[in-house]
Amino acid sequence: MTTETTETTETRETRETTDAAEAAGTAEATDATDTAEATGKAEAPETPGPPRRSRQARQPRQARSRARVEAILAAADRILAGEGYEALTMRRIAEESGAPVGSIYQFYADKGAVVDALGRRYLEAFERTIDELVERALADELPDLVGTMVDVYAGLFRSQPGGMTLWAGRHLSPELARADEASNALVADGLRRIVEHLTGGPGGERARRATRMVVWAANAVLHEVCKGEGEPDPETVAELKRMLDLYWADLRARLAETARP
Repeated sequence: MTTETTETTETRETRETTDAAEAAGTAEATDATDTAEATGKAEAPETPGPPRRSRQARQPRQARSRARVEAILAAADRILAGEGYEALTMRRIAEESGAPVGSIYQFYADKGAVVDALGRRYLEAFERTIDELVERALADELPDLVGTMVDVYAGLFRSQPGGMTLWAGRHLSPELARADEASNALVADGLRRIVEHLTGGPGGERARRATRMVVWAANAVLHEVCKGEGEPDPETVAELKRMLDLYWADLRARLAETARP
């Protein structure tokens, strides 16, 4: 058995800390184009150890650097999906993406920064989707509200296997956890707007509470049926639709009753 297959997570993290220290002084030499973008070479720390670097990703401005960032994030997604969270290291990302380790450190200070960037990308896809569904609903182009929303979001879950790994293991930084809560709130608010459009008036706290519960319930079921390989069990997805259809019918009746003079 090789050393690579037996090394512990602690060993990998220690080695990556060393990589970070080395990369801070050499990253700009890895690519002339990236060097032109960099704000300046990191100064050596006064005491031994890696320099303090922000986890906030440096935004690429040139096409070549943007392509490199895309390759880095795509590689990280593949590693998360196929090998799991513990296998995600900066060296492994470099191997999978073909980018030098030092180049990765130009954009991401550590593994956590890569995970945060991926997580934000996953959440942005959900937010764009609810915006599109709201537009369709307001244009009366959603005859099957529940069926369409379940199918669309199930497709999103399946298209983000790396995200499924992150959320299933709750490998979220405090910042990403807050972003997750905000994203769920945004999806619930979009659903509330759809509900109020279809019921013809403001639903108040009842509609807000109901749409939050729909998001929580649908998230829980879709996370469960979409994890692992293969397509989600169609019978389970059908049961989710049936459950939400019944809840939707009940909610419409209660909102209509509340609206009566």
